[in-house]
Amino acid sequence: MSDSKDIDSQLTKLTEQDLQLINSRKALRKMLTSKNIDIQKTLEYIKYEEELELLQMELIKLQAWVQKEQKKVTILFEGRDAAGKGGTIFRFSRHLNPRSIRIVALPKPTEVERGQWYFQRYIKKLPNPGEIIFFDRSWYNRAVVEPAMGFCTKQEYRSFMNQVTEFEHMLSDSDIILVKFWFAISKDEQKRRLDDRKTNPLKQWKISPVDEKAQKKWDVFTDYKNKMLNQTHTTFSPWIIVEANDKKKARLESIRYVLSKIDYEGKDDAKVSLLYDPDIIVPYQKAYKQSDY
Repeated sequence: MSDSKDIDSQLTKLTEQDLQLINSRKALRKMLTSKNIDIQKTLEYIKYEEELELLQMELIKLQAWVQKEQKKVTILFEGRDAAGKGGTIFRFSRHLNPRSIRIVALPKPTEVERGQWYFQRYIKKLPNPGEIIFFDRSWYNRAVVEPAMGFCTKQEYRSFMNQVTEFEHMLSDSDIILVKFWFAISKDEQKRRLDDRKTNPLKQWKISPVDEKAQKKWDVFTDYKNKMLNQTHTTFSPWIIVEANDKKKARLESIRYVLSKIDYEGKDDAKVSLLYDPDIIVPYQKAYKQSDY
């Protein structure tokens, strides 16, 4: 069970009468102790939720600016299975206007799509003016997952690697703001999260055939991941490594990074720091080591 779910469960021990008696920090500590609730984890969770809400308020301001100025924003979330991509996208998008955002998580290509230019089905999902698009995995499937799992041929892989930087150069020339995140987690943390999927009924839908091979093929994934980062990190389309063993920090700092990089209207009035933690958010050229090596 995740820390947040565990804390939520513990906090249900507090009754309405208990809450009415809390009128100071000392009283809060005393009440939590009497209910055998972990004080440190609870306070950290409350701080996390407060900071997340302030950052989400800034995302609303960012979205308003994107709509007003007819900007086009694309954010890619890549990483190993169970790295926390979907959960982070949920925190990004939770309070945004759904009419001008889209979350793209494409299934495996159809027979028709397999006969098309590889990037074709992704091009159809790129943002219109005034939109923010979140890719829960992207065209980089062909750089890591597909070759590691044998889902594409060696020639298809080589063709992709030869074309992808030029493709992204075209996106840049078309004034698309592109952010590429790689969520890095350790092998032990991935195992813990994959095991949690098997036992948590709320996460059963996340289980896939790839999960079963994720740990066995760890080194194969690492090799393809390293080649991808080395060959597709460019000045116009850099990779940003997110140290994601701590889910809460990864969520907060990835949001903070996006906000820090775009000069949206009202940014100077933010009530939360937009300076991201350099121990969590690391541009690839400075990332001498990552959790998922």
